Amino acid sequence: MSRIGGAQPVPQGDYVAARRHGGLIYTAGMTPRQDGRMMYHGPVRTGEVEAQREAVILACANALRAAEATLSGQEEIAAILTLTVYVAAEAGFTEHSRVADFASAFLRERLGARGICSRCAVGVASLPGNAPVEIQLVAAV
Repeated sequence: MSRIGGAQPVPQGDYVAARRHGGLIYTAGMTPRQDGRMMYHGPVRTGEVEAQREAVILACANALRAAEATLSGQEEIAAILTLTVYVAAEAGFTEHSRVADFASAFLRERLGARGICSRCAVGVASLPGNAPVEIQLVAAV
């Protein structure tokens, strides 16, 4: 089992961090917060993709922690089914997939083949709390 440690993400509004229905887990959008505090800020700028690595990893780790918190006993995530990475990018930014690659690599590193999934990278004008990225995933138990 490869559950990751650390504090559970705290919802910043009237919602839950993750919801399980049967064998599926849906997470809320997770930003790069630690102990409720935004650790990185947007927007993502052209030529600064590598500078977003830690922000993406933190947001993805928060999503994975939220999903794992719905597991009981010896259950584990069988597969990440899909990953959506929202990127708060400056106008003209075109490297959304490169930003999302950090999340894909994190999931593959943590879960092996179970972490390889379909993915969507979406550019947006802004995100809650001025986050540079927001990550949402769907997992199977």
